Amino acid sequence: MSEDILAKIVRMRREDIERLGLNFGIEIPEKRRRGHIEFLGTPGAILEVKRASPSKGDIAPDLDPVGLAGTYADAHAQAVSVLTEGNFFKGSLRDLIAVADSMEERVKKGLHACAVLRKDFLLFEDEIDIAYRCGADAVLLIARILDDEQLIRMAKRAEHFDMQAFVEVREADDLRKLKAVTDALGAAAAKTIVAGVNSRDLATFHTDPLVPATVRNRLPAKAVFESGIHSAADAAYARSLGFTGILVGEAVAKNPPLAKEVVGSFEAGRENARGKFWKKFAERRDAKREACATASPSNARCPLVKICGITREEDGMLAAELGADMLGFVFSTTKRLTTEEFVRGFAAKIRLCHPERSVNGVEGSPLLVGVITDPESVEGKTAIKLAQEGVLDAVQFHGVATPGACLGSQGLDGAKETTSDFACYAAARVGEASDFNYVTALRTHGEPRILLDAKVEGIPGGTGKTIPESLLREKAGDLPLWLAGGINPENVFTICEKFHPELIDVSSGVEDAPGIKNAEKLRKLFEILQK
Repeated sequence: MSEDILAKIVRMRREDIERLGLNFGIEIPEKRRRGHIEFLGTPGAILEVKRASPSKGDIAPDLDPVGLAGTYADAHAQAVSVLTEGNFFKGSLRDLIAVADSMEERVKKGLHACAVLRKDFLLFEDEIDIAYRCGADAVLLIARILDDEQLIRMAKRAEHFDMQAFVEVREADDLRKLKAVTDALGAAAAKTIVAGVNSRDLATFHTDPLVPATVRNRLPAKAVFESGIHSAADAAYARSLGFTGILVGEAVAKNPPLAKEVVGSFEAGRENARGKFWKKFAERRDAKREACATASPSNARCPLVKICGITREEDGMLAAELGADMLGFVFSTTKRLTTEEFVRGFAAKIRLCHPERSVNGVEGSPLLVGVITDPESVEGKTAIKLAQEGVLDAVQFHGVATPGACLGSQGLDGAKETTSDFACYAAARVGEASDFNYVTALRTHGEPRILLDAKVEGIPGGTGKTIPESLLREKAGDLPLWLAGGINPENVFTICEKFHPELIDVSSGVEDAPGIKNAEKLRKLFEILQK
């Protein structure tokens, strides 16, 4: 098996330490030269001094660390993260010393100063001492590369120096280690430990913005969303999940003027219905994956399932019993149009009947979604109202721009955020390569997932048509796929085998007529998916 990126970084770092020592041959101060600023004492952004990365190569090779840190401080960042790893990120302890000294100068001048984080792949307790002497207020400790005892020892060393230990987690075992550290520190953990969850897998450097959503509810109060923040909208998304901070690297290192926009967006945001929806979805996804892996490790046909176009109670209840993860109700003038009265009654009944049901190891009733094609129509406004009241979990904006009202930022249609609090996500209709320009735009506006539906002119959905395979392979990108359009019991096996979608959206493929589901087709669909 080939060595993954994280293992290679750690191996080469150990070799450098053996050759050069823990200071990497750099002269460091004999004692600390500045006071201490609490790391993330106030919610906000941590912006990074970052020259390069393993995945992108050179990002900003000629950056001035002091000048860039000053730009971040002027943008009111709460902390500056200084990468000191040299082989892949081209950082140095010299950068850390220079940035820390510059923050002390800002303090003396009465200017806003940032806490300073040493970000590296630290392996030894004595590296905490070195970071302290170089002026760091906090140190990154990556749970994945440290065993329990070493992680605890290093966190305790940070606490000894009145520094914060920024413990990065991502996987289940990382969370176990985090708990071991907080238990070992006891009361001191509340001040010493800040948890970070990395949306980027350091072994592969693949980024998934839903990973932080999955674990946010299992983290301490002070928690940071790491990686994958490229825009103000991404920052608003992270804040909606209830994170205390964001760590932003490449985007601001390459484009320092973006710092002010990102900081402002995060500070103006709040935990809201949108974040709660994505946390529910992410937790459900992971629970289903675990249950499927336990039941059948080789099963590639284990996507989440949305059954859309529910117009009858018996159809929705059967879909839920069979294992549907989401149910869709159409609020658009089509043959699958539903009513406010029906959705209110159905939502109350299903949540009463199945408050803690367990289907395939996944608990809770399905997420309920209103599908709209015109937010200004009577039907669209009804769905939004039901989402605002919590009757619906989210609104699917199908083929129309998602507004700032639910993104927590300026939407694609230019609409500013309003006081309305509801969750939404986008469905893009794609039939040719140029349609993916809209998908790309949605991603830059903070959408963690986009449903892709087959495009048929004049028909908003439920067409029975599938997206051309060649188009999906060429243009879908690396985010997990949400697929709609023409999925039925006859082709679902092939679609799942070829594309491994995270979610499939099925409507006409299990119907006798628009809005009238066929019980046997529903059973057959889920039987195939659960084999």
